[in-house]
Amino acid sequence: MLIPMFVIVGLGNPGSEYENTRHNAGRMVVERIHATHDFSEWKIEKKPPFQSSTGTLSSKKVTLLIPDTFMNKSGVAVLRFVKSKKDVDNLIVIHDELDMPLGTFKISRGKSSGGHNGVESVIKAVKTKNFIRIRVGVSPKTPKGIAKKPTGEEKVLKFLLGKFSPDNLTEYKKVMKKVIEAVETIAVEGHTVAMNRFN
Repeated sequence: MLIPMFVIVGLGNPGSEYENTRHNAGRMVVERIHATHDFSEWKIEKKPPFQSSTGTLSSKKVTLLIPDTFMNKSGVAVLRFVKSKKDVDNLIVIHDELDMPLGTFKISRGKSSGGHNGVESVIKAVKTKNFIRIRVGVSPKTPKGIAKKPTGEEKVLKFLLGKFSPDNLTEYKKVMKKVIEAVETIAVEGHTVAMNRFN
């Protein structure tokens, strides 16, 4: 199988009960790309469980990938598409970020997982952290615009698995447009240009 130019992974949890939850922020972006661009129907695999679709973004060939495992097993699906250093260079992982306020996002490359189980799973699977990530903020913000995240493991989990309120969802849909623009910029002009433009 020929590996397409870019593999864009949206992290989240499978199942209707997790739709529009903050922890599914990355998955929601990839679903939006699929809905608004020219991509094939989702191809559903069972072992390991994932959905993939091929198409183009700004004329660059792309595979969209949604792992249908729970967050902490995300890397298993990624490994089906990312097998070499060249593949890793073209891997973009999109995920929720508790340390950033809703309405913001940041592109990074070669950073640690920061305690994100999905990212940690991908790093372990591909045996490197040298891939592109787009961290999308999900926390409320203080009047100064700083992320006001919950504290304590139980509260954090409850918050991440909670659904966006209607107002938050509207705000999130706006930021998704910008994230997709950033993905297109990475595909066409590279991650350094995208970082300078969007970070």
